[in-house]
Amino acid sequence: MERNWTKTLKTGLLLLGAFLLWTVCVQTVDVRPVGQLDTRVGFAALNTWFHQRTGVHMAVYTLTDWLGLVPMAVCAAFGCLGLWQLIRRKSLFKVDPDILLLGIYYIAVIACYVLFEMIPINFRPVLIEGRLETSYPSSTTLLVLSVMPTLAFQANRRVKNPALRSVLTWFAALFALFMVAGRTLAGVHWLTDIVGAVLFSAGAYLVYQSAVLWADFTFSRRKPPFPNR
Repeated sequence: MERNWTKTLKTGLLLLGAFLLWTVCVQTVDVRPVGQLDTRVGFAALNTWFHQRTGVHMAVYTLTDWLGLVPMAVCAAFGCLGLWQLIRRKSLFKVDPDILLLGIYYIAVIACYVLFEMIPINFRPVLIEGRLETSYPSSTTLLVLSVMPTLAFQANRRVKNPALRSVLTWFAALFALFMVAGRTLAGVHWLTDIVGAVLFSAGAYLVYQSAVLWADFTFSRRKPPFPNR
């Protein structure tokens, strides 16, 4: 098990490093004023080529925007689970370690979501209600790909019913796939914005998963990992 969490951590950190490198490239490679209001965009040839092929589909944008509430609901559900355990067990240290780590992870993801919204690395290829908005990385893609894998991960750890566990796992996977495809084809982000979100989310999730595997390994040597459940 020790090898599992260290390998997962290394892969997560590698992906986060790839995200940083990709971000540097987005700011330095083939940067030209091809965006709205002549905003400068990295990988200009690739981004404009892809954007011309997809076009803009505001109905898809609006749908995926509203569906962005689903990962927020997942965060709230696990938050309620942690709160219930805290009230029932009367100690923060008796809350399941993976739930505590999940809360920390969600806070970090939401903080990054807000931070990236404030940093103008790229602007959208279209105006939204007449406004120029930041676009890198795709915040909705980031949120979905950071949160939905945790639903599948926790379902496989906690749900005893095989049918329900399978439904939750497939729902998480198909919903994430639909959202990434929707945000990519809606035409409200540059292709490089989507790629950046995928790299960051995958890396962040694997770091969380490695922390849980580490907690399992550590607690298994002392006591059951989920006491008083």
